[in-house]
Amino acid sequence: MTMEIGAYSFGDTQRNPDGSERTTTEAVRNLFEAIVHADGVGLDYFGIGEHHTTSMPASSPGTLIAAAAGATRKITLGSAASIISTDDPVRIFQQFATADAISGGRVEITAGRGSSVETFPLFGYDLRDYDELYADKLDLLMAINNSPSATVDWSGKRRPAIPGLAVVPRPARKRLPIWLATGGNAGSSARAGKLGLPVSYGIIGGAPHRFAPLAELYRRSAAQSGHSGEQVKVSVAALGLVAPTKQEALDRFHPGWHNLNVEMGRLRGWPAPDKRDFLAQAEAPGAYYVGDPDEVAERIVHLHGYLGHVRHFLQMDIGGLPHEHFLESLTLLATEVKPRVERLLAAR
Repeated sequence: MTMEIGAYSFGDTQRNPDGSERTTTEAVRNLFEAIVHADGVGLDYFGIGEHHTTSMPASSPGTLIAAAAGATRKITLGSAASIISTDDPVRIFQQFATADAISGGRVEITAGRGSSVETFPLFGYDLRDYDELYADKLDLLMAINNSPSATVDWSGKRRPAIPGLAVVPRPARKRLPIWLATGGNAGSSARAGKLGLPVSYGIIGGAPHRFAPLAELYRRSAAQSGHSGEQVKVSVAALGLVAPTKQEALDRFHPGWHNLNVEMGRLRGWPAPDKRDFLAQAEAPGAYYVGDPDEVAERIVHLHGYLGHVRHFLQMDIGGLPHEHFLESLTLLATEVKPRVERLLAAR
């Protein structure tokens, strides 16, 4: 039994001592440095999520992944996720296939709808078309990826048809791995299974083991549609931070968590963040993997007993987390948490 351990980020804009934000340029450079660092210390996976805010400016995952592909050697790189509803699947595929060629076959796409909806007004889409846009563009992305040649012939409802045209370059492998990203939506789990796509659960609150029925639904839908083997697999994306001690992890992660929730409160009408809620989520069976290497490893393996997932990756740089703490957490995740997870799984 193996488990890939990794991280993901939307890019985190650092803060000055007075609380003001630094530049988005610095945020992008820090993220690039973190990816290269993660590869160097032996992390398995790094995902870049698409966001379009000044505090989380990783708006072009494909660009960053292509840059990182040429600066890394072993780590798997992917989007976490690409918001395909408001982007063009042809361009997404071309960007990621380019990065895959540069990396020698280490690039993936995670296709999502996104919990944030700022891309709809930004790119001129109607939020009322949320579901139809996603279904149509996911179908196109899969058609491009599954084409036996560079030529693609496709028609849909929400995007102009492609009448037997070439979509190049092709990836280093026969196909790019495409995951379907979802939160707690049962329909999305069933859709992933029906399409035979791996599913990636973003768990940002509640008790993660409650996703077990969704994972079961996903696998049942896959089996009913004739899918099995390597394509039927689950990954988990969650919030967390690893530090030498539990208290250090809590003290480091809480300020950024507070800042992020204040910002989200302004955008989405959430109530003011309460530290008691944070502390509750940072303890088992909460959704935040905040602790020392032993605790984080034990909690990952505990969740594996419910979901049977093959990859667990954490978002750590939120709300202005000092960059040195992010890099240290990546190191601990690779050198301390990963071997502990492997030993615990082997002992089962």
